[in-house]
Amino acid sequence: MANKPDYYKTLGVSKNATAEEIKKAYRKMARENHPDAGGDEEKFKDINEAYEVLSDEKKRELYDRYGTADQNRVPYGWGGTGAGGTTVTFEDLFGGAGSWSEILERLRNGEGAFGTNWDFSDIGAGGFGGFGQQGMYAQKGQDTTVEMTVTFDEAFKGTTKRVTVRVPGRPEKTTLDVKVPAGAVDGGRVRFKGQGVPGKNGGAAGDLLVITRIAKHPQFSRKGADVLTKAQISFAEAALGTSVVVAAPDGSKVRVKVPAGTQPGTVLFVKGKGAPNVKGGGNGNLKITIDVPVPTNLNDGQRKALEDYIAASV
Repeated sequence: MANKPDYYKTLGVSKNATAEEIKKAYRKMARENHPDAGGDEEKFKDINEAYEVLSDEKKRELYDRYGTADQNRVPYGWGGTGAGGTTVTFEDLFGGAGSWSEILERLRNGEGAFGTNWDFSDIGAGGFGGFGQQGMYAQKGQDTTVEMTVTFDEAFKGTTKRVTVRVPGRPEKTTLDVKVPAGAVDGGRVRFKGQGVPGKNGGAAGDLLVITRIAKHPQFSRKGADVLTKAQISFAEAALGTSVVVAAPDGSKVRVKVPAGTQPGTVLFVKGKGAPNVKGGGNGNLKITIDVPVPTNLNDGQRKALEDYIAASV
């Protein structure tokens, strides 16, 4: 199978790894690559896909044998069970019969795989099972992805939004109510099983994935569950110390102490004033970056005071 994923390589384990070793490797890689922690979303998706297969005994057996855990892509009778529970292998059926192309050509021409008339029902009801009337395997439909934009406040507090999607292969548009959890992150996904592209030859439909995109806010931005904002103070306030009142994303006001000697770009934290963590564990933090703008229009007194300060510092 061309370009098949190597799930063992994805999790960094050997093909003989135990279930516990696979779980341990998955947890470590999931933590390191989670999008909320700044990880790559596609790699995180690959890690979850690999674990979903290798953590399931039956799926892992299918994957090890056929290179896929999708039963719709495993032709019945190949290394599977034939009539009466007999194990039928490829060699039993086609050993010495030539290449795949030769076998399929003979079947298209109404010949047996061995040059004689041969009945697929000999290996069980439906013969190869995975073949449809046109000699094709049952194929699962593709997943469909759509993006849905929510406001900063909607993502912070949670909401339900209705989306209408045109899914390829479906005669009518699909309308769904998408529940956006409190603390939803940009790039978060909601999956609707079986709402994607219809399968072929009796295969299952794919899934519909709704990707959350958070619109920009004039004052706040997000990094995972943390909320980022800025506060401006003067050069004198930075040097001598002060306190500032800052708006929090939940609508409240918080007073933050700015220590003397604070440098531009310093980040101050207010614990628990960030967004709810979608995975539980309370709220993130409010992170306030201190901005110290340089004055451009000084009066004579201010200029004299700065000149005296510089002279005293030499």
